[in-house]
Amino acid sequence: MLFFKRYLLPRIVQFLVVVFVGITIVFIVPRLTPVDPVQQVINRITAQGAFLDPAAVDSMRKSLTELYGLEGSMLQQYFAFWGRLFRGDFGPSLFQFPIPVTQLIMTSLPWTAGLLISTTLISWIVGNLLGGLAGYFKDRRWAKVLDNISMVIRPIPYYIFALLLLILFAYLFPIFPSAGGYSVGRRIGFNWAFISDVLKHSFLPATSLVVLGIAANFMTMKLIVSNIVAEDYVMYAKAGGLKESKIAFKYVLKNGLLPQITGLALSLGQIFGGALITEIVFSYPGIGTLVYGAINSGDYNLIMGVTSLSVIGIAGATLIIDLLYPLFDPRIRHR
Repeated sequence: MLFFKRYLLPRIVQFLVVVFVGITIVFIVPRLTPVDPVQQVINRITAQGAFLDPAAVDSMRKSLTELYGLEGSMLQQYFAFWGRLFRGDFGPSLFQFPIPVTQLIMTSLPWTAGLLISTTLISWIVGNLLGGLAGYFKDRRWAKVLDNISMVIRPIPYYIFALLLLILFAYLFPIFPSAGGYSVGRRIGFNWAFISDVLKHSFLPATSLVVLGIAANFMTMKLIVSNIVAEDYVMYAKAGGLKESKIAFKYVLKNGLLPQITGLALSLGQIFGGALITEIVFSYPGIGTLVYGAINSGDYNLIMGVTSLSVIGIAGATLIIDLLYPLFDPRIRHR
């Protein structure tokens, strides 16, 4: 009961508040823009040379206003938006009408999830392991080499690094495809031919994310460990004659990973937002590409759908890691 009142309940309340505020902002911001999605649809139809008499235009406007959840006052729209959100209904897409927003997201999400989950975990594990060891054995030659490499890679803007990989391995040395998630005409199925084709297409975007992610985690973990090695319990362990490997892994790395776990949860929670730059550079068919198209076309149903899921995903990941933190940190269990 004490755990529920002091630890679990405050975090659940915090999660609900964050989601409520985030979704409310998602609802308000598009309505502050001068873009009228209903008028955009009508303008697009009339620009194609179709003749519509005024009665047909009024009827279409009324139908589209109801379809996009813009009927009634702002307060009525707000409550209707929450009702649709609970049903998982974000309405139809504007630039891919009449396909539902939910269907578009579910089609693109597996591509983004597969790319980001794998690259995030690889870069987190490798970066933290190398950074922790380099921070503890900072006088070793290999640690200094890794530190210099990471200092060169980390400041490179992501889009520059992604374009560099694209030029080198898709054009100068055409080893990997330059765009797409799989080859045109390839039949989708759970077989090695399709899986290998997907892996080949995802190699360059995955490499760009992994290399920069490792460099970022390496530098962060190295900084954390450089502070931990000066702690009294580490000095006491060294004075007690414990093996260096045991001190590094059991005392230093284990404690250094605690703040990094929160960063991992936030990174995984951002999957619903997609890897925007990555997917645009490599024309990868994920959530980022979907959002980019929605922004260009003013499809604010789709923008609100992706943003709402991103808010819920990040808040949910934070809640989960808060609930799991006592398993990693005995100090929280003691309190």
